[in-house]
Amino acid sequence: MAIRRTRALIVGLVAVLASGLVSVLAGTGIAHADSALISVYSPSMDKDIPVKVLKAAGGGPAPTLYLLDGLRAPDDNNGWLIETDVENFFAGKHVNVVIPFGGGGTFYSDWLRDDPKLGRVKWETFLTNELPPVMASQFGSDGVNNAVAGLSMSGTSALNLAIHRPDFYKAVASYSGYPTASSPGFAQGIQVSVAQMGGNAQNMWGFWPSAAWIRNDPLLNVGALRGKSVYISSGAGSAAGDPTVDPDSKSFDPVKFSQTVPLETASGLSSRSFVPAAKAAGANVQTHIADEGLHTWPYWQDRLHESWASTLAPALGTS
Repeated sequence: MAIRRTRALIVGLVAVLASGLVSVLAGTGIAHADSALISVYSPSMDKDIPVKVLKAAGGGPAPTLYLLDGLRAPDDNNGWLIETDVENFFAGKHVNVVIPFGGGGTFYSDWLRDDPKLGRVKWETFLTNELPPVMASQFGSDGVNNAVAGLSMSGTSALNLAIHRPDFYKAVASYSGYPTASSPGFAQGIQVSVAQMGGNAQNMWGFWPSAAWIRNDPLLNVGALRGKSVYISSGAGSAAGDPTVDPDSKSFDPVKFSQTVPLETASGLSSRSFVPAAKAAGANVQTHIADEGLHTWPYWQDRLHESWASTLAPALGTS
């Protein structure tokens, strides 16, 4: 009964995505790792971007994982650092983990026009052209073995970055992303979510369904992932094991339900549509798509661990 009620909420997908594409719940403790907080100037955006780098252990050139935040990414921190064990998890691993601050509401994209609220948005240029030379010169990144991963909003972004620059990324992971970005309902949800962060999606990708919307829909450009290592995860908003999101339970919490269940249900529908297309296109796809899983940081932390072992580390030639 609860699952049927959850699926019925897709009728209101615009309202669902408007609630933020990411919810921040209580996180886990963070262990200290060998890291550096640097400021990287972006010529394309004409501003400095704070970046936390978890340094690769061991000597010699290292692969690089770019780890992106969600819709409400703060300008002075990153959800992966606040809410997960990412610093402890990557301690001792031979990989540079790049964790940029900011980008909230931008889809880490190059926008068509400057935005009155979000300004000049050229995150794709920053991540793929401006930041990598810094990683090579200051942290010994090899410039060849690169991967990108993101959750919710940035799960979509990570797929787009890998599709736009298949020469740069060997692997990509999307946790609870929306890879059918230009599809009816999903596109309107994206428009509203950008507006929640003060931006105007018309400045981002123009009027839907413009060429820019098509370009930034992973499903419609999946052929660029041929030969790439791809990890896709999402839940379906099942209440199993958590009575606080079960409408039939006395412990039901409607606020938590609205923040964690419908968004994950929508991601499950989108991700299930994407996976067979990616496999048909010749991508090496690993998945974790199941009924269990909510739109929460603990879920994404677990999927990061899983994707590192199954997909990202093998593609990067490390462990």
